[in-house]
Order: sequence, then C-alpha cells, then structure tokens
Amino acid sequence: MNVDIWVWVATFLILVTVLAVDFIYQVRNPHEPTFRESAIQSAIYIILALLFTFVIGGVWGPQFAQEYFAGYITEKSLSVDNVFVFLVIFSQFAVPRELRSQALLIGVGLALVLRFIFILLGAAFIENFSWAFYVFGAFLLFTALKLLKDTYDGLKEGGHNDYAGGKLISTIQKFIPATDKYHGNKMIIKVSGKRLATPLLMVMIAIGFTDLLFALDSIPAIYGLTDVPYIVFVANVFALLGLRQLYFLLGGLMERLKYLGVGLSAILGWIGLKLVIHALHKNELPFINGGESFTLIPEIRTDLSLFVILITLLITTIWSLAATSKNREKKS
Repeated sequence: MNVDIWVWVATFLILVTVLAVDFIYQVRNPHEPTFRESAIQSAIYIILALLFTFVIGGVWGPQFAQEYFAGYITEKSLSVDNVFVFLVIFSQFAVPRELRSQALLIGVGLALVLRFIFILLGAAFIENFSWAFYVFGAFLLFTALKLLKDTYDGLKEGGHNDYAGGKLISTIQKFIPATDKYHGNKMIIKVSGKRLATPLLMVMIAIGFTDLLFALDSIPAIYGLTDVPYIVFVANVFALLGLRQLYFLLGGLMERLKYLGVGLSAILGWIGLKLVIHALHKNELPFINGGESFTLIPEIRTDLSLFVILITLLITTIWSLAATSKNREKKS
C-alpha cells in the first residue's frame, strides 16, 4: 500500500483543523458536556471512522480496509481502559468539572503527537529487523497475562488496580514549577515575574504521557493486524478523537465493565500469537529452524482476527453487565 506524501499532509491538516476548532470552542465555552452532547459527538466520530473504511477500501482495496477496521476496533476497545486512568488523574488533581473537557482535548492532542513518533519508530524497527515481530508478539503475550492477573487482583479487591500513571504524575510535579490553584482555563500564569504552570497544564501533560504508556501495547497490537504505518496512525486518530466523549459517556459505567480486562487480555494474547506466527513465516534467526521460514502453522487472516475481536468484546460486555445486574439484585 503506497501512501503519497500529500495524503499524509492532508490528514495532518484535517486533524489540526478539527482539534483547533474544538479547542477554540472549549476555551470560549468551558463546561462539562452533557450525556446527550457527548453521545452525539461520539456517534459522529464513530460514523466518520466507519466511513473511512470505505475510503480506504475504494482507494487501496478491501484487504487494507479490513486491516484498518480491525485496527480501529482494537484501538477503540483498548482505549476504554484509558477512561479509568483519566478518572484517577482528575481525582488526584481535583480538576473542576467544567475544565475536564479542555484538559482531555489538549491531552489527546499531545498523545497523538507522541503516538505518531512511536508509530514511525515501530515502522522503522519492523522494516529493518524481521525479528521485531517476535519482540512485539512476546511483549503482547506478556502484557495479556499481566492484564489478566491485574483484572483478577482488581476483582478480588473489589475494584481496579492503580496504574503507573500515578508515578508519572509525581515526577511531573517535581520538575515543572507550578501553582496549586486553578486560574480558569489558563495553563501558565505569571507570579512575581516568574512563570508557573497551573494544575490544568500538568493534567494535560499527565494525560498525554500516560496515554503513551498504554500505546506500548496498543500500537504493537495494531502492527499485528497491518504493517502499513498510515493505517496504524489513522486508526489511532479516530480512536483517540472520540476518547474525550467516551470519558463523559462511560465515566459512570466503568465499574459495571468488571470483566473487560479479561476480554482485552484475550485480544492482546490473540494478536500476540498472530505476530509470533507471522514472525515464524518471516524468520531469519539462525537458531530457529536453521534461519529458514517456518510455514507449518498457517498465518492468521485479518478477517478471522476481526471476528475474534468483535466476539470477544461482545461476550465480555454482556458477561460484565449481567454479573453487575445480578450483584445489584442480591444487594437489594
């Protein structure tokens, strides 16, 4: 799949325009979005993401359309867990409710820049080292097992485990001189001739860099579905653009999705296995099959992966909601 430079430029211009318009609106009208407002905006982003599937299919073919759609669904499902981290950050920084939407918008913008850099590094890694698929596959299998354990521990303790983001927040507070009071939607203020960051700026930085920690598993997961950097990037763009709305939609429902971690670990494990099998087919390591490709195990097709991802999400969502409803009935 050849993507001309003008396509990249056009994509960036559209993305910057969308973020700029949204930012201006948030600055002029700071407020907490209603459920209806968030639902409408979220639906718009999802519809645009789905329509882009047909754009890719029409320009580059159905195979790449499948890869994009599978990547988008995977990234969208993995981003749900980010919502809980946002809740932790907002709680720790005591962010006023009317400023949370703006904080998420800038934080997501920073996250997209960091992810773009990470995507290019991943593409260069894969292009120059065929054994990179072994590394990505093994990492995803390890992450799947860790996520499964964390989910089990969280269920035993009656809630989610804390995330590494807490340490990152503490580090940010040490190195960036800041005031402990909010000053409306200002990110930097001047006190006694000295510029200080407001808590709002620190929250935005925390969101952006904490999201990068999540990208360590989500981006290799998408590279397990496609090796086209442009598809990886636009799948991330569409998933993250709707992340702010997802927070306001799911913020109060996160505790009901108690088995989501089980489903996400299964998806990461499946894609990790797909990457390892793909690595065996591309094998050049001398200590594995004498440096020759190992094709006894057939590669996992993208359409099969898409089916597994959708079914896994459906089962774990129904399982979670049914278990939550049953627990509420017992308590009442």
